Amino acid sequence: MQFTQKKFSNGLQLVTVPMKDNQTVTVMILVNAGSKYETKKNNGISHFLEHMCFKGTVRRPDAHTIASELDALGAQYNAFTGHEITGYHAKAQAKDFGKIFDVLADIYLHSTFPETEMEKEKGVIIEEINMYEDMPQRQVQEVLMQVLYGNQPAGWGVAGPRENITKMKRDDFVQYKKEHYVPRATTIVVSGNIDQKLVEIEVAKVFGSIKKAPKSDKLAVIEKQSKPALKVQYKKTDQTHISFGFRSFDVQDKRNNALNVLTTILGGGMSSRLFMKLREELGVAYYVRSGADTFSDHGYVEIAAGVTNARTQEVIQEILHACTTLKNELVSEKELEKAKEIIVGNLKLGLESSDSWAMYFAGEVIQQKKVRDVLEIEKTIRKISPKDIQNIAQEVFVKKHLNLAIIGPFEQKDIDPKILVV
Repeated sequence: MQFTQKKFSNGLQLVTVPMKDNQTVTVMILVNAGSKYETKKNNGISHFLEHMCFKGTVRRPDAHTIASELDALGAQYNAFTGHEITGYHAKAQAKDFGKIFDVLADIYLHSTFPETEMEKEKGVIIEEINMYEDMPQRQVQEVLMQVLYGNQPAGWGVAGPRENITKMKRDDFVQYKKEHYVPRATTIVVSGNIDQKLVEIEVAKVFGSIKKAPKSDKLAVIEKQSKPALKVQYKKTDQTHISFGFRSFDVQDKRNNALNVLTTILGGGMSSRLFMKLREELGVAYYVRSGADTFSDHGYVEIAAGVTNARTQEVIQEILHACTTLKNELVSEKELEKAKEIIVGNLKLGLESSDSWAMYFAGEVIQQKKVRDVLEIEKTIRKISPKDIQNIAQEVFVKKHLNLAIIGPFEQKDIDPKILVV
């Protein structure tokens, strides 16, 4: 895929991805902001600010005006906040590039944060927190982050605690935005049926004259663990949700290629080892999955499942046994090739639209710091050997880096920590 990457004098990055046979255009504006750029006192402000950016600007005074303008184009639009990145995006017919870019740029640069809307939105966000807490298969991931990283930004939830949300003032948003929403921390990606030169002109017109500004950085993640860790959160449920976390590598580490193949073999499909064992053979789980989450300065492997309450400890032992087997035995060439095809196939199938390409380039430019060709990634994946898989399993699946989070009808004392052996 052809693309152009341009850096303006104020530090802002622009990536354009022409797709002449596509009928749509996607605009993404991303900023290095998120829960890892927060303090304990303002944890949740990145996510809250993202909500408030849709509540009105000088030119578009309320949420209805913004939504109506985008809806009238038949556009798909949203925003997201993660641990390290916040993004605003819209997708529409290619002819409407100028209109969706104007709306996104306006909310990104000129949001007014109306106080009356802010007070109402507090209730919305608290209900969002309540919703996630009522979804134990999602909430168990929050518990796992607490186990892995404790009382530091990497261990805090993106939405923040309720008490923080209720105390936030308009000045908090103004100050946070001033510290983080600056050109050098901003990347704009435009993909689809576009005129590259026209896009550059429009972006330069709106963003090019913004002055350089310093950027508040995030704290480095502290990783310190010498023995397995376990946290059980009691909840009266008909199913127990478990989530293992093993410390692994940051986003730019080349070992992630072998790690992705490893997690695919373990729990990356309906024919994976854990799916076949827990669902097809034992009948104790509906969902089971594994994968690697990577960030700028840390990463972890997660293995998650929702299991029959009465057989929770049995399932824990089965999962750990599967990890140990990968350390001790070479995978077959047949199983290895199947995992590679899953990864390569998913990669290519996931890059069929302007929004998927925009997200791909955003990840490459912001996280990888370079753009890798899809064929280059495929070539690297296909070179991985059974011994590479065993080596990475031996490196990652170690007892002292084992963490387990559980949500279900159990107390901490009900789970025997002696079973945490890998």
